[in-house]
Amino acid sequence: MTDALATTPTIPSLELFSLKGQTALITGGSRGIGAAIAIALAQAGANIIIAQRDESHTITRDAIRALPGRKAEILKCDLSDLDEVKTVFESAVGIAEGGRVHILVNCGGMLIREDAVNVEFDDWTKVINVNLNSLWILCQAAGRHMIPSRHGKIINVASLNSYFGGARVPSYSASKGAVTQLTKALSNEWSRYNINVNAIAPGSIATDINATARKDETFYKARLSGTPGNRWGEPEDFAGPAVFLASAASQFMCGEIMAVDGGATAKGPL
Repeated sequence: MTDALATTPTIPSLELFSLKGQTALITGGSRGIGAAIAIALAQAGANIIIAQRDESHTITRDAIRALPGRKAEILKCDLSDLDEVKTVFESAVGIAEGGRVHILVNCGGMLIREDAVNVEFDDWTKVINVNLNSLWILCQAAGRHMIPSRHGKIINVASLNSYFGGARVPSYSASKGAVTQLTKALSNEWSRYNINVNAIAPGSIATDINATARKDETFYKARLSGTPGNRWGEPEDFAGPAVFLASAASQFMCGEIMAVDGGATAKGPL
């Protein structure tokens, strides 16, 4: 039999979004966009494993456990420590129901704002490790796990900086540009094994990563003026897109970068 994407099930449309019986591993799931995605996937039926640096931050896990029938666990993982990252997927498989991880969401990330001429190499390396190298390690582990079963969904979190470059965030922009191309490259290899690899590119979203920058009125208004939707996004804006990409509803989507940005990409950096 020739390897190929599975066909979209011929079931009622809302049932296409069900994640019942599946397990998702999520990085960056303790807060912000990652937390919103984790809770959304759980609401759609998935059990959740959150890889996070601080095990004491249990708000997301507890919110999921409060949902009827849902399970949620935390695995300690500092994405800047690649030795920890190399073991976390196997650990997730070890505690997942049935020993299967069906969905991987790479949402963990960091950003350092600095003029390019002043960026310390250690800071550059840390951002690349957290945003790109850890993501690559987890994607590779997921591929090795998912290819034999011919099923899986991988969702990477890119950025508008994947397209526009930005300013004073060279390591962040480099890492997110690479995430976009890696998503496409893995999709080209793994789609035939019924593994959908896609990405979400957030626009201007009110999260901890830009909390300090948002206090700068000039920065805040500039981002707002570049968003046709005329508001900053919220983590909850990612619930629907994530469930879509994690479910059979997106069965024929491969290598796509879905902008969730209030129209900023459509407008462009004018």
